[in-house]
Amino acid sequence: MEKLRLGVLASGRGSNLQSIMDAADGGRVDAVVAVVVSDKAGAFALERARRAGIPALHVSPEAFPSGEDYELAIVEILQKHGVGLVCLAGYMRIVGGRMLETFPYRVMNIHPSLLPAFPGLHGQQQAFDYGVKYSGCTVHFVDAGMDTGPIILQAVVPVLDDDTADTLAARILEQEHRIYPEAIGLFARGRLEIEGRKVYLRGEK
Repeated sequence: MEKLRLGVLASGRGSNLQSIMDAADGGRVDAVVAVVVSDKAGAFALERARRAGIPALHVSPEAFPSGEDYELAIVEILQKHGVGLVCLAGYMRIVGGRMLETFPYRVMNIHPSLLPAFPGLHGQQQAFDYGVKYSGCTVHFVDAGMDTGPIILQAVVPVLDDDTADTLAARILEQEHRIYPEAIGLFARGRLEIEGRKVYLRGEK
């Protein structure tokens, strides 16, 4: 059976992209990264993909008359590469209706907090500033809201007394690299079942 083809959207350095590529290359995830797209020409994620021989494309939002036209161009690229699951990996743009209609419950994101706490930008800094004792990260399906989609997996990271926002973020990132490939692997094996807001492992409800 053909492996699940992933399309990864990234805006930055691409460390979560690397964890996905490593898991795929190592056989820990029954999937292959088919294409990487970035809205930033200088995103290191594109360089990571090129080094791995993966098609890597910069698509500038400024080249399109509207956000919807830009997103349509991204959708067409993903379809051209036969993508079955879209993975947001540090993608700093809101995903709109065009993407969600084309890939219903087939768009995943990783967020550096225990959602629904601290959605949006800088979740690690938000958690640190709030003074929580535990933070972590969340893999979720993307919906039309801001980090509001059904939760697939979470990992808990304790906040230590001597933490800074940066040291906390680094420990959270380690867990992101662990659970994002795991969630993709579950999807690839057909193990994820969605009922309303809840995601179950098929056969373990």
